Amino acid sequence: MKTHLYLLLLAAGISAAPQMSSMAELLTLLQQMGEVMTKDIQNLRIETPNNIDDVNCISTVFEGTEQLKNSPAMKKFSAFFQNFERLKQWLMPSLAKEGKCDTERRSTTIFIKKLMTFIRKALNTRV
Repeated sequence: MKTHLYLLLLAAGISAAPQMSSMAELLTLLQQMGEVMTKDIQNLRIETPNNIDDVNCISTVFEGTEQLKNSPAMKKFSAFFQNFERLKQWLMPSLAKEGKCDTERRSTTIFIKKLMTFIRKALNTRV
């Protein structure tokens, strides 16, 4: 399941920015999103998995990404979110019934940092 989220994020990033060719560039895109959200005065809070590696939390990550997408500050990243949504719809039927996911309402920047941590861990396990 971790691989599904990893591939989904990579594919959405590459589809949104055709010049993006690596995970490092996806991390940069997520970092840019985080920087935009630190300046956002809405102070949006997103249900964030306590453990981003928990396979029971994939739908929570999807829901959090949906909330992030709906933030006016994220308009410049709309191509990423459109592709993420299409890929998510394709992937959802193959997801098994999830168990309990321990979450906490956190800031958008914490949510994005957790996604970045997930990607970095996934990169390290592939190398």
